[in-house]
Amino acid sequence: MEQDFSADGPNGLSSRFLCTVEFEVGGGIFGIGASPFGDQRIGYISGGRFFGPRINGIVLPGGGNWSRGGRLASGAAVGTFDARAVWQADDGALIQLSYSGRSVVPDDVRALFADPAAPPVDPSRYYLRIAPVFETASPKYDWLNGLLAVGVGTRTDFGVRHQIYEVL
Repeated sequence: MEQDFSADGPNGLSSRFLCTVEFEVGGGIFGIGASPFGDQRIGYISGGRFFGPRINGIVLPGGGNWSRGGRLASGAAVGTFDARAVWQADDGALIQLSYSGRSVVPDDVRALFADPAAPPVDPSRYYLRIAPVFETASPKYDWLNGLLAVGVGTRTDFGVRHQIYEVL
């Protein structure tokens, strides 16, 4: 599934679907608190899986996301990500990824996220985007070392799901 978002001219931008990753956050997300540098939270990655046309496997436990939160001038909650994880492809190859990103979540949606009895929230009501980069010693997946990707996230009952696209 290739999507072309080319602008007029020689420097257009396009993308191609890479994979879906589902990060399980088994221990939940816990707050460190508001420091002079923002409201710090940590989410421990307890597992997961990734699947796509060229790459499949599991997310190993032990990674995490160190996020910071604040407020936009509009009052909406805004967050940043600083995440690390290790994937193990079906053939055993290890792939490290790190990503930064942004979230914008209105207060009413944050309240729904905090309520375990609430139904899933329509992803169009919040913004969750990441920019992962990959690193591997595997010759088979060496192509990952040279690409930049972007992902669109959805909050789930187990953690988060990202649809990841390589930027062409």
